[in-house]
Amino acid sequence: MVGLVAAGMWVHGSSSPRAVAAPLAPTVEAPAVEGAGEPSYRDTYHFTVPDHWKNDPQRPVYIDGKFHYYYLYNADYDTEIGTAWRLATTMDNVAFQDQGVAAQKKTNANHDLWSGSAVVDTANTAGFGAGAVIMLATQMDHPTPQQIANSTGPQAQFLWYSQDGGRNFHAFGETPVIPNGGRADFRDPKVIWDADASRWVALIAEGNKISFYTSPNLKDWTRVSEFIEPNLGMLECPDLFKIRADDGTEKWVMGLSANGYLTGAPNTFAYWTGSFNGASFTPDAADPQWLDHGFDWYGAVTWEDPANPSEQRFAMGWMNNWNYAHTTPTWAADGFNGTDSIVRQIKLKNYGTGYSLVSQPTPALDDHTTTVANLGSFTVSGSQALPYRGESYQLEADVSWNQAQNIGLQLRASADGTRHADVGIFDNFSYLNRGPTGNPDSSGTKLESRAPIDPTINKVHLRILVDRTTIEVFVDDGRYVHSSQVFANPGDDGINLYSSGGAASFTNVTVTEFENLAQRPARLIADFEGARWGDGWTTGGDFAAAGPSTTSASGRVGAKIADTFVGSGDPATGSITSPEFVIDRNFLHFQLGGGNHPLGVEPATSVQLLVNGQPVRTATGENSGSLRHVSWHVHDLAGQTARFQILDDATGEWGHLMVDQVMLSD
Repeated sequence: MVGLVAAGMWVHGSSSPRAVAAPLAPTVEAPAVEGAGEPSYRDTYHFTVPDHWKNDPQRPVYIDGKFHYYYLYNADYDTEIGTAWRLATTMDNVAFQDQGVAAQKKTNANHDLWSGSAVVDTANTAGFGAGAVIMLATQMDHPTPQQIANSTGPQAQFLWYSQDGGRNFHAFGETPVIPNGGRADFRDPKVIWDADASRWVALIAEGNKISFYTSPNLKDWTRVSEFIEPNLGMLECPDLFKIRADDGTEKWVMGLSANGYLTGAPNTFAYWTGSFNGASFTPDAADPQWLDHGFDWYGAVTWEDPANPSEQRFAMGWMNNWNYAHTTPTWAADGFNGTDSIVRQIKLKNYGTGYSLVSQPTPALDDHTTTVANLGSFTVSGSQALPYRGESYQLEADVSWNQAQNIGLQLRASADGTRHADVGIFDNFSYLNRGPTGNPDSSGTKLESRAPIDPTINKVHLRILVDRTTIEVFVDDGRYVHSSQVFANPGDDGINLYSSGGAASFTNVTVTEFENLAQRPARLIADFEGARWGDGWTTGGDFAAAGPSTTSASGRVGAKIADTFVGSGDPATGSITSPEFVIDRNFLHFQLGGGNHPLGVEPATSVQLLVNGQPVRTATGENSGSLRHVSWHVHDLAGQTARFQILDDATGEWGHLMVDQVMLSD
């Protein structure tokens, strides 16, 4: 490995651990720093889970002008395993807004939900309505308690559906639409629409192979082929898409996350360019390429850019590694474990000898800039400190040299020079070396990542994203990228330039800082899952002795709803009112069904937001037994104290309301 170990001390060598021991990050049980909780390790401009645990990203879908990003989330971490699908929305793939859990775990005999994919069924092929969001996800098929505890139940593919724009999903029974069939590994279905064949295609990971299935309706599936890759260990999270290269050639790209246990290759996103005939994929070459050469870009997903779907896509990876997934200072300091890479824009480029994906941070990142510092140019022989200090920023530089052998930057450097992460060029490779600072790898085998570079060149452009626990390095056009976790000590914020064996020039050195984009977690006001309405809720009229109902209704979230069809049914009247809460998010969401009797037209069936006892927002039903999603924009009421009220004064036909899942979010 190569890099600057300490001031004036240069080393390079094999993949064995470096001579100077690197301080390792604590395990999940230990406090991250003295006085755990201060300071924060939460990244400022990368996506982080609001609390507890996240792992695999799920491919976002574009609905009503927003990307809906789902990911695996465990609210019971670190005492119990098992994930749900949590939702965040974004307009630009940079700033995300938490919307809470969209697909709940433990709602049926198949327990929790694993990875899969969601699609918008515009043609209503599945029968849940045009525009329904359909999710195919892996679950364990009726696991035993012991299998639940160990996540060892038979893996199969189950269908879930949403009729409210992807906010809440419901299981389509407890029977898999693609059963296990005796396979030990059978997970992570990735579904795409094959426009040429007018059918759905699913790729499913099966150990060292990817199987292909087709379906006309997302319910009935036929196995049509398999792609075997024996050299990359356990395969997970497959992907398939068509993209037009810079020379106008259209190519299919198949990707997957590979643990790489058998070859020592990056356990990130391997991909092949090739062709797809509607049933099987044929690669252009046997060996894969890699979308990232670091250690922590796993479970990655790609999705269409609506602005130019033929020629560019977005991509994001989970910045972690199953070899040390629970080793992080963020759990003790901030109560969460789960960070994603920056969203990239990816394109396909012809290099003469073949096609490769190139990636750069999505251009929308620039829209969140707060400061830009143009530091100028520097000629370095040995080492030199930059006149900037920080823990969260982007650094760009053009680096050139003639005789120098090892050129780079120390990032997150300590004041005494003993701790730092190194980004540089040596001989025929670029590298990111996190060995001399805090990092999650106790084995010493995942300290320095390398990617090839032409040894005849003498200049390179580096674009480096540094955040509190992550570093991502984009070399030149982004054909080669390094993404790894780096757990530098808080306060280690220096940047040093270095060059060994000759002078190097660092020109156009620019540091950009971004606004803090940490999500405000969605806040549940009521889910009506208890025996009574909830702590602090008050009732009037016929609802004093009632409680949430198990009424079966389309759009219900969980097992119960608030239903004013009690006692004698429609003639029942009264009100159900929440305790006071502060409006501290931009939107109030809820599910609503029942009678259409607006407030002001007596008698009413109305849901209302009360401020100072007066209704400032109202909604009513549509004479329907199905619950629809209602969203109120309440930014203008920020900071005010409010109550949520269900009012039923109507006694005739459709004289009742059904309400569920009242939530504040951005």
